[in-house]
Amino acid sequence: MALASSSRLSNLNDPERTIRIKIFGANGLAKRELLSLPDPFAVLTVDGEQTSTTAISRRTLSPVWNEQFDVTVRQSSMIAVQIFDHRKFRKRDQGFLGVINLPASEAIGYATNNAGTVLNKDLTMSSNNLPVYGKISFSATFADGQPLPVAQPQNTSPSPVAYQPQPGPPQPGPPQPQEHLQQQIPNPTASNPLNMSRPSTASDDSRPLASLPGPGLHQSSSYNASTPASTTTTPRMEMPRPMSTAAPQRLTDDEQGNPLPPGWERRYDPQNRVYYVDHSARVTSWHRPNHLGQVPPARPTSQGPQGPVRATSVVAAQQAAPPDISAPQTPYQDIPLPLGWEERRTPEGRPYFVDHHTRTTTWNDPRVTNRQQIAIPRQGVPAANLGPLPSGWEMRLTSTGRVYFVDHNTRTTSWDDPRLPTNVDDNAPQYKRDYRRKVVYFRSQPKMRVLPGKCEVKVRRARVLEDSYSSVMAFTGEDLKRRLMVSFDAEDGLDYGGVSREWFFLLSHEIFNPSYGLFEYSTHDNYTLQINPASGINPDHLSYFKFIGRIVGLAIFHRRFLDAYFVPSFYKMILGKSMALSDLEAVNAELHRSLKWMLDNDITDVLYETFSITVEQFGEMVTIELKPGGEEVPVTEENKKEYVDLVVEYRISRRIKEQFDAFMDGLLELIPRDLINVFDERELELLIGGMSEIDMDDWSKFTDYRGYEKTDQVIEWFWQCIRSWPAEKKARLLQFTTGTSRVPVNGFKDLQGSDGPRRFTIEKSGDPSGLPRSHTCFNRLDLPPYEDYDSLEQKLSFAIEETEGFGQE
Repeated sequence: MALASSSRLSNLNDPERTIRIKIFGANGLAKRELLSLPDPFAVLTVDGEQTSTTAISRRTLSPVWNEQFDVTVRQSSMIAVQIFDHRKFRKRDQGFLGVINLPASEAIGYATNNAGTVLNKDLTMSSNNLPVYGKISFSATFADGQPLPVAQPQNTSPSPVAYQPQPGPPQPGPPQPQEHLQQQIPNPTASNPLNMSRPSTASDDSRPLASLPGPGLHQSSSYNASTPASTTTTPRMEMPRPMSTAAPQRLTDDEQGNPLPPGWERRYDPQNRVYYVDHSARVTSWHRPNHLGQVPPARPTSQGPQGPVRATSVVAAQQAAPPDISAPQTPYQDIPLPLGWEERRTPEGRPYFVDHHTRTTTWNDPRVTNRQQIAIPRQGVPAANLGPLPSGWEMRLTSTGRVYFVDHNTRTTSWDDPRLPTNVDDNAPQYKRDYRRKVVYFRSQPKMRVLPGKCEVKVRRARVLEDSYSSVMAFTGEDLKRRLMVSFDAEDGLDYGGVSREWFFLLSHEIFNPSYGLFEYSTHDNYTLQINPASGINPDHLSYFKFIGRIVGLAIFHRRFLDAYFVPSFYKMILGKSMALSDLEAVNAELHRSLKWMLDNDITDVLYETFSITVEQFGEMVTIELKPGGEEVPVTEENKKEYVDLVVEYRISRRIKEQFDAFMDGLLELIPRDLINVFDERELELLIGGMSEIDMDDWSKFTDYRGYEKTDQVIEWFWQCIRSWPAEKKARLLQFTTGTSRVPVNGFKDLQGSDGPRRFTIEKSGDPSGLPRSHTCFNRLDLPPYEDYDSLEQKLSFAIEETEGFGQE
């Protein structure tokens, strides 16, 4: 009976309140899967009960819910909002993405003072220690819309429009790990201690737990009408039913029971340490204040926090502080801080920054500092004049503070600012500058975005053409825009870019092989290719040309290169440009010279031609009329220009019209015509085939080393060996290590890896008696520490000439 009375008395001292929690959404959630995004939903609970669940947001790291829930709480309740990935909810960790634990006393305070204000709290980890990122946005109001009157300290300043938690003092010692800690906080007015589970994070150091009733607390209460009214900070209110009217209550004395100066309050931090809050000046201190002076909190310094530092006054501390260089707003304030950094604010609202790697603090914003040191000297363009990033792009910082850019459309990264017209050297040719600007625009368009899902192609090396044809032609054009995943039969390699580059390299050598009759070498040399007008000997040739168009479109869409070069007129035909006599030179140099002579000289009584041409088809000479009745129309001085134009048209495009139309049908399934027309014919050649010329100085300049130094003997032997090789062998080494023999237009600094730009890397790995190994997805060569130059050259040559196939470590 006594126990029941005690419980009833406790409930009356801590009555229930109904508040409305509205969950707006979350931002910047952790991405745990390489190839997919989570399906987040939120679960709201009060003391492990009253469970409410939001709807599921599909495939996003920034879900929006805008759902509200009415919950019944007490001052001692704990409100938890957890976020899970619905796709993994049945797994062991339930797809946990983060949690916030909000004491109900804080929620009631929000509903009282900041009703409807959008609040943002950092998500924290749980006991599974999975990394957690992001914030959750919510608001708290009273369900009936009428907040009860609350007690306010006499010296408290008016509340700001948006809620700002009262900051606690900078915590001495290393930052707390982001995990749940069980805090046992004594309640002097209750018979039992209050067990409160609250996560302690580095960012929570400035957000202490809500204060609890203690000795010397002055409170307004209408619980017992026969009890004389105690001293209160506000007039006593008449209530229709017994209920406490106090807001989150303040401790106005010290631990010995001595009263604090007016406007001061005693609080406990998450580690149950006492500190003091001056609501008049909005400052905190570890030290008990006296009636003669007040002590502001410790100020951040460039040294690691060693404990509370006492200052004589706020003014003196401000005068001694370094100049605030982080105050000016910059165009980079919206980008996240580097990994391990955190932004905090002093009680006066001045921002400072905590580096959890070195456990130091600084006034300098690392985003501004790194941008000034890295981006501005490198680009030489004022950031304020660049304007916004293209659609789908985001600016981020590496853990070392270096700025890079994320293209969410293609899920790739780049060191280069897409807003800049070029990032090549000042002495680079103009065509490289124009090309760079066009590629940035081309890649940023919505139609060039990789669609969700996978496009899986499995082939056998011995039958790469046949298997590729069967696989690619089985897909629709939309399917080919999904993430390309290539695998070779009986090989365990995972395609993070290297396998697909190898596939395009091998397929290029097959489909453009003249022995198949689809393409032929131009008469100008034995290097450039043109469509074979006699390809009709294969009854399925038009289907194969559509397949080739799809392959070219796949290479452009997925940023790969084909190991082939076509005659210049072929690129002009893709762009829909008209042909000129100069385009014939690459197709038939002798005919070009004859027609040029005809235009430059008077042909009266010299040439006796008609508007027809004689060609050889399968050993027979066939006459083709260049226009209707052309065999009967003589070529004269007056109409010779028309004759030349018709000959050029026939020799370049008319005789291969069917094949080219089938090729374009396949290409346009992936690349829209309006986007491909952004480029000219030379730029289109670079887009499809890259650069075949290998600049050894550029290669060595943009190479990283792991386990080696640039001055090591083995590295010097390596570059000496490569420089001595012919161009074909250099290209074979490049293909062995990166999956392609082609180089981006901007050189080796733009080599692409599995997740964006990745430099060529030489890693010290393996036994000197073994062969080098390559990781084409990461542009990495594992080079053992060979003991002499001859061994290195022999082993490296053997590896690139004899190795075939992929494996998995």
